[in-house]
Amino acid sequence: MIKRVHVLEDDEDIRYIIGVLLKDEGYELQLSSSFTELKSKLKDSLPDLFILDVMIPDGDGTDICSDLKGDPFTKHIPIIVMSANDQNKQKSLDAGANDYISKPFDIDYIVKRINSQLAK
Repeated sequence: MIKRVHVLEDDEDIRYIIGVLLKDEGYELQLSSSFTELKSKLKDSLPDLFILDVMIPDGDGTDICSDLKGDPFTKHIPIIVMSANDQNKQKSLDAGANDYISKPFDIDYIVKRINSQLAK
């Protein structure tokens, strides 16, 4: 069964890189550049994993993580939070994130982290 990953990232280049990377790994993708867009896409289907950027135009990734973990429909879905600011690591984990990735990231490392979360 193909796993679906939803990536919330406002940086078009990073979104593109992650998209190409995950398609090469055989994942189905949902891409959003804002929290509003993510919420809209969740009405259609739920992913098997969320990847959330902390800094997005219409919200904070750690707050979104907390919202998703508090929602009965999405609380079971693993979340990986990404940020260029390592001060967000503990805040992300406290919000319920299953994992944290620092930017810039190594491509092999991010694939390994995603595969690890989806294998659980």
